[in-house]
Amino acid sequence: RLTGQQQEINNLIQRKIAVDEENARLKNEFSNLNQKFKDKSQELKDTEECAQKKEEQNRLVIKNLEEENKGLNTRCADLLNDLEKLRKQEAQWKTEKSGNDARIKNLETDLAEAREQIKELRSICSNLSSQVAVKQEELSQKDCDVIRARKELQELQNLYRQNIEHTAQQAELIKQLQALNTD
Repeated sequence: RLTGQQQEINNLIQRKIAVDEENARLKNEFSNLNQKFKDKSQELKDTEECAQKKEEQNRLVIKNLEEENKGLNTRCADLLNDLEKLRKQEAQWKTEKSGNDARIKNLETDLAEAREQIKELRSICSNLSSQVAVKQEELSQKDCDVIRARKELQELQNLYRQNIEHTAQQAELIKQLQALNTD
């Protein structure tokens, strides 16, 4: 009976050893798992923090992009307004240019007509210059004739004066002769 109990004790001891070993193994595994859990928890915590930071960064980026988009929309609206103004201005300039082109065409026509008139007037002037030259020649001839006529008139006046003096002398002589004759 003692041997049986001894055997049973041995069995129990062996079972205890086996249980202790299993327990030690399980503790070790538990410790490893616990460490892994802690590591994973830390990793999860780090990942969550990183995700939170990323989310915050993304929110900031989105906010900045929205602000930039708002600015770009405003700029786009301004540019569209400017474009509309420029189109209106272009239309106005085209109208003005059309009017100016018509005016230029009219002025060119007037200029061509004026040139034609100038050509005609030059021709007339040339003819008149020729006529003036002829008239000047005639006038010069007339001047010579007038000078000659004046000389002749002067000579005639001198002759006339001499004649009058001569006649006066003759009249005086006749008087003297009549007086002598009477005496």
